[in-house]
Amino acid sequence: MRYLFARWRDDPGGTYQSWFLWEQRLKNFRSIRRGIAAVVAEIEAGNFGNVYKGSSLETVVGSIAEQRQIFKGADHAFLWKPKLRIPDIYENRDNQLAFARFLQTCACCTGEAQVIGAIQALDREAIKGLGPAAANLLYFLHPTLVPPFNTAIVKGYNALCGAKMKLGRWDEYLAMRRGMLALNEQYRDLLSNDLGAVAGALFDIGTGRYPSPPGETALAQWEADLARVREEADLANKAMRAAREEDRTHTEIQGWLRDLGRALGFEVWVASNDRNRPYAGGRLADGCRDHLPEAMENTPAVEAIRLIDVLWIEAATGRVAAAFEVEHTTSIYSGIVRMLDLALGLPAQPAHALFLVAPDAREGDVRDQLLRPAFSRVADLNVRFIAYSELEKHREAIARFGQGMKAIEAIARRLK
Repeated sequence: MRYLFARWRDDPGGTYQSWFLWEQRLKNFRSIRRGIAAVVAEIEAGNFGNVYKGSSLETVVGSIAEQRQIFKGADHAFLWKPKLRIPDIYENRDNQLAFARFLQTCACCTGEAQVIGAIQALDREAIKGLGPAAANLLYFLHPTLVPPFNTAIVKGYNALCGAKMKLGRWDEYLAMRRGMLALNEQYRDLLSNDLGAVAGALFDIGTGRYPSPPGETALAQWEADLARVREEADLANKAMRAAREEDRTHTEIQGWLRDLGRALGFEVWVASNDRNRPYAGGRLADGCRDHLPEAMENTPAVEAIRLIDVLWIEAATGRVAAAFEVEHTTSIYSGIVRMLDLALGLPAQPAHALFLVAPDAREGDVRDQLLRPAFSRVADLNVRFIAYSELEKHREAIARFGQGMKAIEAIARRLK
């Protein structure tokens, strides 16, 4: 197993390199947590409705499913299956409330015993079709306590540990969780406190990327089996290069906005998790603020605000003149939620302008997201869209001749 985990960590196409170390993965935690809170609030208020499509739950689960590899298909378990009437949280009000209590308890608790108790309480409700797939929601609340769950992870666990776990039962999931914790503890130096790492390794075994090791006495055969992985190296390298290109483009757009904001006389904040990215021979955060204004530091939404891609801040007042979320290929949902955190977290000092910046081809995706009922408040905030092509075409002229916000607003398109 040690040999397997070491090879897995070094594989550019495996989940460790391509998903677990992906910076956007960490950036999504806050947004998904707030989305779960929105689901609970809607159910408790009786506004959840009786359909999955367009609901706050679809928004949250869809954001999870859009992450790379391991969560692909995470929304299948929550899709309404009318012939089977499952999962039975859309037509049964009592089941809805039980689901909300489960999410709320897990969101508010801090210890393992409380999380396990909430799972067991939900299991006792015997809600048809609502099984361990819900653990994917809990992972984003407690990544050190609750591992992700899907078919490939189960297959990988059975192959590696000689288990016979079956899908669909919470008791078997909890048994698998205990085994994963033991595995994680034994090989902690190659894994992580975050259970996404060990889940990713099991996922890659379960999908057939790696065969499970037959033991040290058969290491030669194990090496032969891994030859297939080496044959896939070219494809894996191409995927990694594509992922790096995605990150590079995102950073480049942030750099344009940074330089443009400074040219217009604003102080600039760059997302805290992007500050050390290399850009233009230096760091992306060069010449930018190293802390937010005091009014923002003291708001409950400060952790989300720190992750907004670029903020232009008035030097004299500390007020946000403009906020920009760059949505290159990642979930538009998380950027919109951070905009809401900024706008609603500082009601006395609202941002002057909010912008979603994305490739021209994604404008339709942005508009579709803003039509969701979960984002009904966004229309009141006058969030606008800036296409990459418009920013690239006009940024130098704006920097040279522009003043204040007028020029950047001129190239933005209204989404309302």
